[in-house]
Amino acid sequence: MIATLTGTLTRKDSDHLIVDIGGIGIQVQAPYASIEQIDGERVFLYTRLIVREDALTLYGFISEAERGLFDALIKINGIGPKLALTILSTLSADNIRSAVINDRPEILARVPGIGKKTAHKIILELQDKVPTGLDAIPTSEAHALSAEVMDALTALGYSIIEAQSALQSIPIDAPESVEERILIALQHLGA
Repeated sequence: MIATLTGTLTRKDSDHLIVDIGGIGIQVQAPYASIEQIDGERVFLYTRLIVREDALTLYGFISEAERGLFDALIKINGIGPKLALTILSTLSADNIRSAVINDRPEILARVPGIGKKTAHKIILELQDKVPTGLDAIPTSEAHALSAEVMDALTALGYSIIEAQSALQSIPIDAPESVEERILIALQHLGA
């Protein structure tokens, strides 16, 4: 099994990377968010090799937690590696955990290829696998505010990826008002 990969980045596309290791270019499928975080020539990825009759596919992730979430997703009946990668490309690992902890299948249902039934199934299957206690994502008021801002931005027609980017641009010390946070996010989006 290939657990990690270190090499020189030779190509970066929207759904995969080509990493040169000793003169061999290895194609690594990766979530969009992971690909966007990679800058520079040297690359270190946590990987998962999926073996099928007709293909060997290597999936790469920025963190062990993201790889762990991928592993948990592909263990769910009906969720294959491609759909798991789509989920991780559309929603951040934190948003997926938050959706599971707060029982919000509507967040997962926004992912292309995930209907309401599958979203409920994912929530049910991941409830025991998502960390709770000190390792869990806090379900604080700040998280509730972020969820409301995310809902508002997607209702305005922004994609989940755009909405997440805008949420990350909101300063930690931003006002507690949902309306003010939406305005800050819209300024980031250039609206």
